[in-house]
Amino acid sequence: MSAHGVSESGAVGTAVAEADVGIPWRILDLGLVPYAVALDRQIVLLEERIRDRVPDTLVLVEHPPVVTLGRAKAPANLRESPQALAARGVDFFEVSRGGDATYHAPGQLVGYPIFDLKQHGRDVLRFCRGVEAALIDALGGFGLRARAIPGKAGVWVNDRKIASLGVSLRRWVTFHGFALNVAVDLAGFRVIRPCGEEPEVMTSMEALLERRVAMGEVRSRVVAEFARVFRFGDSVRNGSDLAAQ
Repeated sequence: MSAHGVSESGAVGTAVAEADVGIPWRILDLGLVPYAVALDRQIVLLEERIRDRVPDTLVLVEHPPVVTLGRAKAPANLRESPQALAARGVDFFEVSRGGDATYHAPGQLVGYPIFDLKQHGRDVLRFCRGVEAALIDALGGFGLRARAIPGKAGVWVNDRKIASLGVSLRRWVTFHGFALNVAVDLAGFRVIRPCGEEPEVMTSMEALLERRVAMGEVRSRVVAEFARVFRFGDSVRNGSDLAAQ
């Protein structure tokens, strides 16, 4: 990202000025947890953030296999019934986020930003572009030239989708978020048409780089780029303590 907060892809972000102390925030790394557990945690944090009892929080997780359907759901994009998914060991949820069908599984870094947009310009589109910019610049650190495509949510490398995005908003506080394919088994996407696309459109960092990629390194880069784009200061990394609230 340049000093003006514009990545090489052209996505717009906001760089942190050198003298800027930054907005307080926290990182909550839950590790591998079922989708229902993370959703419950999001709702608790959402209500706490609305009441200004906690700072902006970025929840980072991996999920066991699960399909979620957002508000823009189209029945044709779910290629197997919830019953058939259950027989495969894949959970199924209908949720309030934007977007259509999405698949999560281990090897995918999922992020749920619980951010108060009153601190970030009261602009949902700007927020979504900021998330995309953070992911694009994080991928750039691995030598991948990613981009956003006008009219399509998420992040792409050439004609392949590497990250999905679907958010929701309550009283200017965001929840739900993004899924970045690091080392996920891409065959899992065959049970859906991801956001209306054919499953073959999906790719991952390991598929593109043709080598193993450490999830911890990806998490660190994503956190650093979120701090840059959203003008955050030093984060408090809080796992089990915050999860127990």
